[in-house]
Amino acid sequence: MFGALLRHYRELAGLSQEALGFKIGFSKSQVAMVERGQRPPRGDFVPKADAATGANGALIAEALKLKFSHLASWFAPVAEEEAKCVARYQYESSVMPGLLQTEAHARALYRGAYPPLEDDEIEKLVAGRLARQNLLTRKPPSDISFVVEISALTRPIGGRDVHRAQLQHLLDISELRNVHIQVMPPMSETHVSLSGPFVLLETEDRRRLAYLEVQGRNFLISEEPQLGSLFATYGMLRSQAHGLGESRELIKQMVKDYEY
Repeated sequence: MFGALLRHYRELAGLSQEALGFKIGFSKSQVAMVERGQRPPRGDFVPKADAATGANGALIAEALKLKFSHLASWFAPVAEEEAKCVARYQYESSVMPGLLQTEAHARALYRGAYPPLEDDEIEKLVAGRLARQNLLTRKPPSDISFVVEISALTRPIGGRDVHRAQLQHLLDISELRNVHIQVMPPMSETHVSLSGPFVLLETEDRRRLAYLEVQGRNFLISEEPQLGSLFATYGMLRSQAHGLGESRELIKQMVKDYEY
């Protein structure tokens, strides 16, 4: 709503996005992202834009109502379902699942993103990721399961110290009775999900959903037969992965290896 109002007053004033940006000291892209609701107005953006467009305080008043999510806009619908799910299952092939990441690990991941992210955007995304981790310990507890490829555990994201802390964090989380972490044997010749990672959710009203994400593209699946196939695939993945105890011992050994 704020973005639409900004565009309305900008166009009434006969200003392009570039012209408004020049008048208030912000780039055209920043003005465009605010208008699309993709980025909150920062610093003195609002009072300067209000004056430059002749909005007579309307933009300032509307800005007081703004609330910003710490999540990427495209992920918000998934996060809403995730926060109230009774069960969540995830297979991950290349990176540590977000719900299992430490703050330092998450920050290092976002710092390596392309196109590069601004520091305040990184901090917002890290905060959003950490907030989602409340699902692990909420009451009543959700049934949560992960099957993770060994490659997601061996890449030293953030450097040696960050990586060792991440592995120890994984061990700590594995002690929660509602969280089950399994590692796929690295020498397995094949398994049923070489086509890529996915997340499965079961909601309070027993609806089932699947979420897939790859190279900036994301899909929420709620219909059969794809949904049933993914749930069946996950069941087979769990049978093909190391058991809970064996997976935990493997992670313990990885932590010990970092002590030398």
